[in-house]
Amino acid sequence: MKTSSPLRLIACVFAFASALLAKDSDGWGFWSPRSEAEPSHQLEAKVGRQGTPGLVIRTAEGGHWMGCWQKSLPVEGGRYYQFTAWRKYAGLTDPRRHVVARVLWQDEKGNPVRWDAPAPVGYQAGTVPVAEPEYPADTDHGPGQWAAFQTRLQAPQAARQAVIELYLQWAPSAQVVFSQVSLTPAEAPAPRKIKIAAVHLQPKEGKLPSDKPPQFAGAIAEAARQGVALVVLPETLTYYGTGKTMAECAEPIPGPSTDYFGKLAREHSLHLVAGLVEREGKSLYNVAVLIGPDGEIVGKYRKVCLPRSEVTAGLTPGHEYPVFQTSFGKVGMMICYDGFFPEVARNLSNNGAEIIAWPVWGCNPLLAAARACENHVYLISSTYSDPKQGWMISGVYDHYGQALVKATEWGTLAIAEVDLNQPARWNSLGNFKAQIPAHRP
Repeated sequence: MKTSSPLRLIACVFAFASALLAKDSDGWGFWSPRSEAEPSHQLEAKVGRQGTPGLVIRTAEGGHWMGCWQKSLPVEGGRYYQFTAWRKYAGLTDPRRHVVARVLWQDEKGNPVRWDAPAPVGYQAGTVPVAEPEYPADTDHGPGQWAAFQTRLQAPQAARQAVIELYLQWAPSAQVVFSQVSLTPAEAPAPRKIKIAAVHLQPKEGKLPSDKPPQFAGAIAEAARQGVALVVLPETLTYYGTGKTMAECAEPIPGPSTDYFGKLAREHSLHLVAGLVEREGKSLYNVAVLIGPDGEIVGKYRKVCLPRSEVTAGLTPGHEYPVFQTSFGKVGMMICYDGFFPEVARNLSNNGAEIIAWPVWGCNPLLAAARACENHVYLISSTYSDPKQGWMISGVYDHYGQALVKATEWGTLAIAEVDLNQPARWNSLGNFKAQIPAHRP
């Protein structure tokens, strides 16, 4: 009997190993755009989370690597699904760009599908957008630790399958392990509808800082009567029209103005954002203060971008971009000149802001639209500018950069009802906010 040649034996072993991998990989395949850019990859036993099998991708030197594990799962159109993919990485300098998860919606033939309703505004408004890939959020816990891509997604009505893609890209000498990947039916999220409002008022009466806060009491009471959850007041309101210096109008926080607005917030059971001038020791800051419905200070933001007039007035810039959890969602704040620079709103968005409250003396309204649409946040601007000037408005901007409402008369409110659980989907871009972590430089 003839024995097998070494080459034949190797071929048999390779074929057996390939068949075993195909069986154990549970439908996973691997894709790369170019053979020379394809990283090494294999299913390895017990390297996944909790000793489960792991989908491994490894790269060598160079930044050309790109590849992903792929798997198709059946879905029911219109239904919600919970997506989870655990991952652990090593050797990465910028994991949010290097390790990416995507979900693609397809019909039974593997073709892209469209969403169920036309785009309301913007590029090709009125046409039904293609269901662009979804980008689940990564709960990043750092290298060497297990963390998960997790999100709740709704399949378009025409979808019959979801293609899961798990990438390692552009990373030299790195490794990622994916494990316990699932797409399971889930309940539809409850709407998070709230009313948000900007006050359009110039507090002209009186020459003392203490004369200014009471002039907003009527507008705040009216906002409460209409069920508003968050009211935004304008910038440095205790300084406006006093003829005094900012130093003379500065006060500690907590202080008399926050005490006054705290009483109103508690009385009307709503959140307030007020623009003030803060003194801390020898430093002065232009601040926005968020006050909760219990009358307590939730947090404050110190203006980062100071115009020359505030520099020469002796103010100090802030350097942090805090975002605060409220009963209805996450709120960030910026102030006036901050709006001329994309970095402030982007940092707030990166830190989780769903709404940006913007006390603003005056600004280009095109920049307000840009800050809202480039970050997919609701932006509430409260200004001293007259709308007839063609400059800044007191209003609410949506994820598409459109002014949902604006106040046209002094002493009135711009009120909009928004749903914080309703994603915006652009033609050709999809849910742009979900793409920001993986794509921004």
